[in-house]
Amino acid sequence: MKVLAINCGSSTLKFSLLEGGVDGANYQRLASGVVDDIGGQGAVRFSVDGGRELQRKAVVSDHGEAARLALGWLSDIDLLRQGLDGVGHRIVHGGSYFSEPVLIDDRVVSIIESIGHLALLHNGPALEAVRAARQVIPRSVPQVAVFDTAFFASIPEFASRYAIPFELVDKYHIRRYGFHGLAHRYMIERYSAITATPMDKTRLITMQLGSGCSATAVSGGRPVDTSMGFTPLEGLMMSTRSGDIDPSLVGFLARREGVDVSEVEDWLNTRSGLLGVSGRSGDMRELLKAEEDKRAMLAMEMFCYRVRKYLGSYLAVLGGANGIIFGGGIGENSPEVRASICSGMEWCGLTLDEERNRAAVGVEARISSDQARMEAYVIPVDEGIIIARETVRYLSDKT
Repeated sequence: MKVLAINCGSSTLKFSLLEGGVDGANYQRLASGVVDDIGGQGAVRFSVDGGRELQRKAVVSDHGEAARLALGWLSDIDLLRQGLDGVGHRIVHGGSYFSEPVLIDDRVVSIIESIGHLALLHNGPALEAVRAARQVIPRSVPQVAVFDTAFFASIPEFASRYAIPFELVDKYHIRRYGFHGLAHRYMIERYSAITATPMDKTRLITMQLGSGCSATAVSGGRPVDTSMGFTPLEGLMMSTRSGDIDPSLVGFLARREGVDVSEVEDWLNTRSGLLGVSGRSGDMRELLKAEEDKRAMLAMEMFCYRVRKYLGSYLAVLGGANGIIFGGGIGENSPEVRASICSGMEWCGLTLDEERNRAAVGVEARISSDQARMEAYVIPVDEGIIIARETVRYLSDKT
């Protein structure tokens, strides 16, 4: 089956055109690409397996335009004319409505739109791409929504429930939904494959560290806790998101600054995190270059400290772990950040090999020492594989 996987971030659109069997295994990547900095200066990087590439600057106004740009390119090089069995879209938040992949129709689009406030930076952009794809691709080609939140639907109630009045929880379907589910699932499955560890024997802490950041405690291949909650704002410090704060700060700032709660929520989503602390950038790469800037160094220290706190708490939740996995743009490409996070963790058997860690930039590699009782790996995340596999599984089950 040939499947197009579309993955929208807050300011990016990635796609992969994959072909493989109905069992979801042994996919061949026919083409892939990314549109970066959507809404800003913009950059396009598309490539075909075998070498043909397109790289150029392009001002792209929104994710719908980015999707049309990608689909137009695929059509121009005849990859779409050769038949397409399905399209899979990553949707960040499925709310209480979706815990499995679903065929996209007008009703599904309407529901995803109605819960867009729960994922302010993601559901809207993803829907722009969905609408564009539905306009360009023939209706005879099924399009499937694959939800980040679905992976965490089985987290125990004592970990997913907030300690607020029961009636409000039930009335408004409030729970800790969790996010980055496709990324965490990929890390778990790859660890199981490369270490020959049966899925039901895995005890892992997976960390997706990028513009958005989350950590997940995994037992038997399934998540038992995760750092993001009702929205993607909870948990770790991120590029522009605050992560965990005292909830009373929202009301306090709204009253003192004379603004609506919604504006404070926007500050916490778009003006906080690495950007808010450093006053310089939400990009860890830029902060690492600014060694003389005290606020930049403080932002990095806070980031690593908070990840280490979650690491320690999840070791307690799991009663120890086989390993810790780093994924995401920061996790895959920043040896300095990984070293800082793992500093002082020798007590639990986690010791990095300095040379391995330094060499592991954007590649799959073990970075723990041979003597370490707990392994550490870098596993570059490929959400497109999971999107394609889930799309094929859904379509196969319906035929």
